[in-house]
Amino acid sequence: MVSHKSKTPVLIVGGGPVGLALAGELGWRGIACQLVERGDGAITQPKMDLIGPRTMEFCRRWGIAEQVRNCPYNPDQPQDNVWLESFTGYEFGREVFPSPRVATSPPQTPERRERCPQDMFDPILRRWVETLPGVDLRYHTELLNFTEKRDGVLATIRTASGEEETVEADYIVGADGGASTVRQILGISMTGNPALTYTTNVIFRCKNFWDLHDKKPGYRFIFIGPEGTWSTLVAIDGYDRFRFSIIGNEVKQTLSHAQISELIIRAIGREFEFEILSVVPWVRREMVADSYGANRAFITGDAAHLNSPTGAFGMNTGMQDSVDLGWKLAAMLEGWGGPLLLESYQAERRPVALRNVEEAGANLRRMLSPRLGVSGDLFTPGAAGDAARQTFGHDFTQAMKHEWFTLHIHLGYRYDASPIILPDGSPEPIDAPMTYTQTARPGSRAPHVWLAPGQSTLDLFGRGYVLLRFDEGLDVSALEEAAASRSVPLRVESISHPGAAELYDSPLVLVRPDGFVAWRGDSVPDAEALIDTVRGDEAVHQKNARRARMTENAISAE
Repeated sequence: MVSHKSKTPVLIVGGGPVGLALAGELGWRGIACQLVERGDGAITQPKMDLIGPRTMEFCRRWGIAEQVRNCPYNPDQPQDNVWLESFTGYEFGREVFPSPRVATSPPQTPERRERCPQDMFDPILRRWVETLPGVDLRYHTELLNFTEKRDGVLATIRTASGEEETVEADYIVGADGGASTVRQILGISMTGNPALTYTTNVIFRCKNFWDLHDKKPGYRFIFIGPEGTWSTLVAIDGYDRFRFSIIGNEVKQTLSHAQISELIIRAIGREFEFEILSVVPWVRREMVADSYGANRAFITGDAAHLNSPTGAFGMNTGMQDSVDLGWKLAAMLEGWGGPLLLESYQAERRPVALRNVEEAGANLRRMLSPRLGVSGDLFTPGAAGDAARQTFGHDFTQAMKHEWFTLHIHLGYRYDASPIILPDGSPEPIDAPMTYTQTARPGSRAPHVWLAPGQSTLDLFGRGYVLLRFDEGLDVSALEEAAASRSVPLRVESISHPGAAELYDSPLVLVRPDGFVAWRGDSVPDAEALIDTVRGDEAVHQKNARRARMTENAISAE
């Protein structure tokens, strides 16, 4: 029986990092929302532990980057990636990375990646979101069903007391994971591989771990035996907690406590005392939703895309979803967003998910490549074994660099096919996962440049549109007036910085609220048409499309 009704502009289902990020993005923009999470928010098995540089740029905008940097992870833990037989066996190779205390940011961003496991990151997000007025977090609350109406949705939830409640919302967003209730109610299917591997994650504690063997400390260890790659271990908190992942295949497996203990001992190479804290079997998938929703209901994060964690793309891709969808929902609720604005969410984010899921799967296949065959000399002492180990170590190291050096995946994603981006005819950049060159080409993340100590160009973006003017003599009043007439938030920033001017490569660059370039040019074109296009006005978009077709036909006729 339904007890009472409530209303909210946006109902978010799912209280993981992606749902919290969407609630935070909306609350930060002054938009009220309600988040329902059927659990209590506690994390017993952190599914992710790397906060990518783009997510850190979001945290910088929200004012919580310092809290992430100061999370309880051991700041002195080396972040090396290592492939080995066991901790008491042969080490085949190592990619050296510095500890968080001494790591620096790459030149393309003001923020470096951060080691902050989910059981540390989620509480940081939650504490921040709880400070935002208008954001209502409701734990032990489950979505039962919802129906879409022309002007909103009507949802039924079950509260912590067991009572049912009706929630009226303008929009509903499913951030409720791979088994998303929202996605199922919408009838959205997913395409891809539903079972790459059946894997078992084990969190165990061992206080004297680094004294058990002669291997230098690191972050991630990949174990390779005669059967190939069979497990990994990561220093989940940098102190005494470790995540041991037993990598299976496409056949479902159930391991006993004794079997798990035996495999942990095999990885270390000797008997030792340890405490198993939790065991979670899971399925590594490679899938993307066929639709991201429409009208009044949308999905985001794992509800929309599932990938192997090889590369740390999953949660970070979901955070990008939340920021993209968040500013667009805010625009609609504030009344200045056009009909195409929410349609652009799928047009922008689904191609990124397809790209990232594919890259994560390729990383997995590289990691599992020893399963295709390893030299029989790899595990034997002597000159032949040394030669085999040197060759294997070099080849595996080169292959795995694709996973370790992925700045382009985190920062170089683009929105080329978006209906709210105005292309400038510049050539399409090469989408190489290991190489990232900043560009202000429309549809790309606006480049980072240090304008002053501690001040990045990225610090200018977030609240509304920003017109960067590198030639102060240019009159942009028509654009300001067009934006004001449509209540579109726009601020003009005049910049006299030669390095920034060169990198942005146009005297005028219009940057969206999410920090992506919407348009650039030498002078202001039809100001009203420009503003209408970037805010998603369908009529103007159709007119521009007809004009483009007429131009193409005229060129063909010549």
